[in-house]
Amino acid sequence: MFKKFIISMLLIGSVFAVDKQKVVLITGTAHGIGKSTAQYLIDKGHIVYGGDILIQENQYLNDIGGISLEMDVTKQDHVDNAIAQIIAEQGRIDVLVNNAGIAVGSAIEDVSMEDAMYQFEVNLFGIGRTVKAVLPHMRDQGNGTIINISSVLGKAYNPLYGWYVSSKHALEGWSDVLRLEVKQFGVDVVIIEPGMIKTNIGNYSAKYFEKYSKNSEYKNFYGSPDDSEESSFGDYSDPIVIAKVIEKAISAKNPKTRYSAGAYSWILLTMRSILPDKWFDSLIVKVTG
Repeated sequence: MFKKFIISMLLIGSVFAVDKQKVVLITGTAHGIGKSTAQYLIDKGHIVYGGDILIQENQYLNDIGGISLEMDVTKQDHVDNAIAQIIAEQGRIDVLVNNAGIAVGSAIEDVSMEDAMYQFEVNLFGIGRTVKAVLPHMRDQGNGTIINISSVLGKAYNPLYGWYVSSKHALEGWSDVLRLEVKQFGVDVVIIEPGMIKTNIGNYSAKYFEKYSKNSEYKNFYGSPDDSEESSFGDYSDPIVIAKVIEKAISAKNPKTRYSAGAYSWILLTMRSILPDKWFDSLIVKVTG
């Protein structure tokens, strides 16, 4: 009798574990937050697909139990093919983590409109493509979680990142509307607002600084050419802190609408919420030099 009881409990446990396992698509998994999140969720037993334009650097996923996808979120066929593959292989998609993003850094006046539009093409319209592609499947399932990686700069701001900041502010509002529209179908929309995290997005910005700073009227805001993100990480947080927040959100029965984590996230968001605009302007200029 006792032996049958133990076997029954093990079977119940295995069914429970399978029930908790989710099929997850993460964009931008070659580095940073996307990579840490993919590794963390795979370790937690989830089925993880990771899309990135850096095909070779994304291959590590295939060695750790994930599935690597070639995926440029600015290309509709890449998005459609990725979703079609997941549905064909798994029959469902439970979680979409929109992590892929870029930061076009430089003064607003300096940045060309072509670069400014590409900023939005990746950080907002690329997310729109993936969301529109997964929603029919989540609606048919009657459930799903969409996680959009914003930033503390989705609420705050600082010099030289006007086009990036505006894309994140837009993403926050867009996500709020999406949350209202899809709740009726059992789909949750969650915004993650990372603080200062050790990623390579600052190095991506550096190429724009190099491109635009030489003849800029805003030289007082630009740092030295060697002031890359990798040389100024200081007490930045490891991407794993965001991976853990994402896992918390997808495991929650009723996730919060917003989560923030990482260095300076709490203090920056708090100061933005309580200080008058001009006081916050003075704070940011003082902090950024």
